[in-house]
Amino acid sequence: MGAQKKGGARVSDDSEEQSRQRLQAILLADSFTTKFRPVTLERPKVLLPLANVPMIDYTLAWLESAGIEEVFVFCCAHSTQVIDYLETSEWHTHPNLAVRTIESHKSISAGDALRYIYEQQTETSQIQGDFVLVSGDTVSNMPLADLIREHRERKKRDEKAIMTMVIKKSKPSLITHQSRLGTDQLFIAVDPLTKQLLHYEEDKIDHARGSVCLDKSLMERNPSVLLYNDMQDCNIDICSPEVLSLFEDNFDYQHLRRHFVKGVLVDDIMGYKIFTHEIGSGYAARVDNFRSYDTVSKDIIQRWTYPYVPDINFGGNRPLKLGRQGIYRACDAVLSRSADVGASTVVGYGTKIGNGDRILNSVIGSGCSIGSNVVIEGSYIWNNVTVEDGCVIRNAIVCDGVRIRAGAALEPGVVLSFKVVVGRGFVVPAYSKVSLLPQPMKEDSDEELEYAESGSGTADRYIWEVCEGAHDEEWKHSVAPIPEDKLAEITQAMDDDDMEDESVVPTSGELKSDADSINTDVNDPGDDYGYFEKEVEGTFLRAVEEGIKVELGVLEINSLRLSYNMESADCAGAIFYSMMKLAVDTPHSSASELYKTASSIIAKWKGLLGFYVKQTDEQIEVIMKFEEMCQETAKELGPLFARFCMFCMIRMWCKKMR
Repeated sequence: MGAQKKGGARVSDDSEEQSRQRLQAILLADSFTTKFRPVTLERPKVLLPLANVPMIDYTLAWLESAGIEEVFVFCCAHSTQVIDYLETSEWHTHPNLAVRTIESHKSISAGDALRYIYEQQTETSQIQGDFVLVSGDTVSNMPLADLIREHRERKKRDEKAIMTMVIKKSKPSLITHQSRLGTDQLFIAVDPLTKQLLHYEEDKIDHARGSVCLDKSLMERNPSVLLYNDMQDCNIDICSPEVLSLFEDNFDYQHLRRHFVKGVLVDDIMGYKIFTHEIGSGYAARVDNFRSYDTVSKDIIQRWTYPYVPDINFGGNRPLKLGRQGIYRACDAVLSRSADVGASTVVGYGTKIGNGDRILNSVIGSGCSIGSNVVIEGSYIWNNVTVEDGCVIRNAIVCDGVRIRAGAALEPGVVLSFKVVVGRGFVVPAYSKVSLLPQPMKEDSDEELEYAESGSGTADRYIWEVCEGAHDEEWKHSVAPIPEDKLAEITQAMDDDDMEDESVVPTSGELKSDADSINTDVNDPGDDYGYFEKEVEGTFLRAVEEGIKVELGVLEINSLRLSYNMESADCAGAIFYSMMKLAVDTPHSSASELYKTASSIIAKWKGLLGFYVKQTDEQIEVIMKFEEMCQETAKELGPLFARFCMFCMIRMWCKKMR
């Protein structure tokens, strides 16, 4: 281990030796992937804006607040841009966090980066002990002190414990078999007592057969194994110095997960161990693709990442003013009186929005000029963009300096790279990627560098072609919502009689080796419904507060339904529960006033509830849910049971049957 110096006062420990360890982190400022092309041919991903703040600022601000004292930023592709940004930012002189850069132009993978750091380590002894390993596209507010202490205490008991991985529960989508971040479905096995990681696999589930394959030796070596396919890898690791030396000893280790983690798990000679740490309330996510870019941006706007939100100063950003319906607006932004700026929207400094514009669920950067009668929905407009009159932009990403001429339209999933000009009245087809740089002819692996070719910036624009066989995959990693035809397809499949429970891989369960056949003890499905009900309630409350249309509410709840594998009746019960809970939580002085409030809520949102109450089963589910609520709050709701049943039958169900 490297020399230990005094520091680390924020993580107390009974051991004097550990208390002297300086809290350090290695931040990889290169993703070594091509998922953000063509954008990353011109700018490193860590400097791309999330809600108008560079990604790396979220990572550094979190590390600083979590007690990290020194960060080594590894720069590779576009290293000059990253270093220049850091040297001119407040991080260069931050009193609590020392930010140091390590530059290498020869590393083509995360493994190469860590090998290079190890080589530097032998000369400089920069890494003094355990360290946090993250990417510069990580957004989190989780505390690290307890996690680091847990890792150190485990290492004292077991010197082979070299890494602790952070995981978080995340239901995979039944459509894409991916998480809400657009990453591959993860299948892991852990020891239920020690939380040691025993198996790690990405997207290896046979979804057609509803099965997974495990090595017999896994059960032979472990009397009990806990299986998960509903976890998200947060890509936050607490590492011991041995991790760096392992990369130096194994040049086959390129990818952190596919190579290093799986290599450690199958290596019986060295006997090193990796453990997991599941977080509950904290937020942790990595921006891995355009889908996760959209998801994390929305999470920031909806304040799940607090205190790293647009109205709070961190990383030197200029905070915005938070208004009603979750609208963030710069103090000098100019909005026309006739412009309709809707919920969950960010408007940056020096931006002008014209007459009759409609902007909803979007981020508008600084210095933008938006003409008249423009529609922007679910999109990300970066800095210094000009949008002329009558344009329509839906679920697209528009980079700095783009000019969109009058009457043009961007269909869902479009990405316009830097300084692209879209002609008057031109319609950019869905999922198109347009750049001033030509599409590389070589089919790169996802570990290769993303260097821009010198002198390649021309006045021409190139619409990049989708690789052969990848057309059906584009919608999975796009900022656009899942297409309606895909939703309809999976919804129909869910309702088919031949879709039996045994064809679905359980989300988690425990395997025991003391039986002739392996049985899965799946967690109580009621737990899943409890989580689902809370998610639906949160979605409904946001719809009420932000004035979201019924159609959008249905779309969000459908996504939850698919993620949790629920039926229409489950949706109906959860929505009715949310409505009644809102009524009960609203101040009232009498049963009549409560009835009036609840009736008003149901009448206003009957389109949402009615979408799922189409058959007798759904009607029965609503009545049973109300009966359950009446038993829990008998004093308030009990006397209203008969009146509400009659209200629902007359106002909603009878009309629907006609």
